Amino acid sequence: MDNRPIGFLDSGVGGLTVVRELMRQLPHEEVIYIGDSARAPYGPRPADQIREYTWQLVQFLLTKNVKMIVLACNTATAVVWEEIKEKLDIPVLGVILPGASAAIKASQHGTIGIIGTPMTIQSDIYRQKIERLLPEVEVTSLSCPKFVPLVESNELSSSITKKVVYESLMPLKGRVDTLVLGCTHYPLLKPIIQNVMGPTVKLIDSGAECVRDISVLLNYFEINHSREGELPQHRFFTTANAKSFAEIAETWLNKEINVEHVTL
Repeated sequence: MDNRPIGFLDSGVGGLTVVRELMRQLPHEEVIYIGDSARAPYGPRPADQIREYTWQLVQFLLTKNVKMIVLACNTATAVVWEEIKEKLDIPVLGVILPGASAAIKASQHGTIGIIGTPMTIQSDIYRQKIERLLPEVEVTSLSCPKFVPLVESNELSSSITKKVVYESLMPLKGRVDTLVLGCTHYPLLKPIIQNVMGPTVKLIDSGAECVRDISVLLNYFEINHSREGELPQHRFFTTANAKSFAEIAETWLNKEINVEHVTL
């Protein structure tokens, strides 16, 4: 047993999609979450800057005595996960490999689409991981730079958002049977994305898939949280406005939470 919290980091609110799944699957585990909304989105930034910012978030989580760190951000995972994993002596997970594996399982015809931030798509990491597991698959990648700012500004169902999602996804419509939401912000737009792509296209939430891996590692290292005692005391931190972060977080997690502002 290990009652220390699990640390989650993201460029903003997107990683809450992973936290929501964790709370559902592993309700006894405690969460420390840091969202760097003041500097979101990470996707258009150069790799060196993403590396620097991600390490700052990691260092912050380490001060909270976490037992595991989850990079709940596809962009950060693409750029710096391997490096962080090598340097820390606690387990470090990213969201890309679980998403790639789930896409292969879900695809009926071997036509998989990936949507993500410019940096995630540029890194080509999803296609590489998928083709390593299943070489004959056809992968089509598409950068959707406008999605994260819409989510961060809490425009989850406005007419502008619907228009942007429709126009952005047109190049993939009718071409894929499975679509990987290769950014943890994107599940917040899932109803609109599903509507645009059509009911037969299977959407893969890479963050939700990651929680299965968290569960496996907790068991493997025997660091599960005790099932007895008090309910977990989750803590959320943001580099931007705590009130606007809390509005999105409480709607998405369906519970009241405490959000603190932090300067890195």
